[in-house]
Parts: sequence; C-alpha cells; structure tokens
Amino acid sequence: MSRVGTLYGVGVGPGAPDLITLRAFRLITGVSVIAYPAPDDGESFARSIVAGMIRADHVEIPIIIPMRTARFPAAEIYDQAAAEIGAHLDAGRDVVVLCEGDPFFYGSFMYLHDRLSAHYACEIVPGVASPMAASAVLGLPLVSRNDVLSVVPAPGEDDALRTHILAADVTIIMKVGRHAQRIVALVAAMGLTDQAHYAERVTIDGAEFTCPLAELGDRPVPYFSMVIIQRQTERGTIT
Repeated sequence: MSRVGTLYGVGVGPGAPDLITLRAFRLITGVSVIAYPAPDDGESFARSIVAGMIRADHVEIPIIIPMRTARFPAAEIYDQAAAEIGAHLDAGRDVVVLCEGDPFFYGSFMYLHDRLSAHYACEIVPGVASPMAASAVLGLPLVSRNDVLSVVPAPGEDDALRTHILAADVTIIMKVGRHAQRIVALVAAMGLTDQAHYAERVTIDGAEFTCPLAELGDRPVPYFSMVIIQRQTERGTIT
C-alpha cells in the first residue's frame, strides 16, 4: 500500500523566530508542503515568523481568510483548504500547517483539524502562546498557588466581560484591537485601571509595545494585542 502523509499543526509562537521549538524547526525544514493562514491583503503573519526556514522548493498553500468585521472564517474557505491539503496527504506528502502562537489556542488550525484528523494521521506541535510571551516581556508573573486565570476575547459584551473579570484573580483580554477604548472604559469603571497592563505584538522586533493601561491613551491598537488585569493574586502571601 502507498504511504499516506501526516498532517502537522505547528505552533510558531508569538512573533520572534527564535521562540519556535526544535520540533517545529525540524518539521518545517523537513517537509515539502507548507500551509498557512493569510489575509486577503498583506503577508501571512505565521509565514513571516519562519520565512527564513522556507525553501524555494517548498510547495506553499496560503489559506486566504478575508479580514472583515463580519463573522469569519467561512466554512467554504476551510473546506477548500482541507481538500487541497488532503490531496497532498493522499499523495504521500506530509503537510505542515503554520499557526501563530499555539495551534489550539484561538488557532485557525482547529478548523482544518476538525475536517482532516478523522482521515489522516495528525500531530499537534504546541507553540509559545502570546499570553505567556506578554507575561515574560512585562516581567509580570500571571498566577501563583490557587489563583484563577481567565482568558476572554475583547469582542464579548461588557456584562460578560465584567462577570469574567470579577470571577477571576487574573484576567487576560485577547484580541483588543478596535475594542480598545471600550475595554479601557470598562476597566476604569470597575476601578481596576491601576492593576491593568497593555501589550501588543510581543517579541516582534521593532513592533513590540507595552505600557500600564492608564498610559495607553488614544494610541491605535492592533488585533494582536491584549490587556492583563491582576485583580488579586496569592503571590504576596508567601514570605
């Protein structure tokens, strides 16, 4: 019987090329087919992280995901990408799908995994997720002892965000982007501004920026950004 290829969902971390794992490097440089999400205007962030590892003879499959405020991704985009990747797997070629951060932490790879993992061998290679990178850049330990950590997306309703913040000791609000001023106002209304930090494009040379949330002002905020709120932690109880 002819060999069928293996599908690899490979986390490439938050932006710095030297934060990818040795396993990710070995797979990226060892396969002949690489797929990755890409916007309909501009370069793929995931590809840009590992651009120095991609050879001229690599077969590249950009998965074009329109960047719109309407709900995406559309199922047809991933149906088409799964069919194209499946054809390579059927031909015996292993395929690496690049994923910024970690494949299963808000990662678009999960949509391909849903479509392909029942039919092909599939391996997930974890990557450094952006909250861990932001914590390191800020020098801000996230949780200790019995602290509860909550991770919530900024597009959620204010009432839901408020509930999550009050239920946790530490909250990470992801995908801040165009919701920045609403989040700033919500945190201020809860009296937590002095306990909140902002981070964007962490570990990316020339683009990384962090500050106390109180100093954010009206700065333009990209999609790859977050707010970390430390309402309380148990770290101070250790002497």
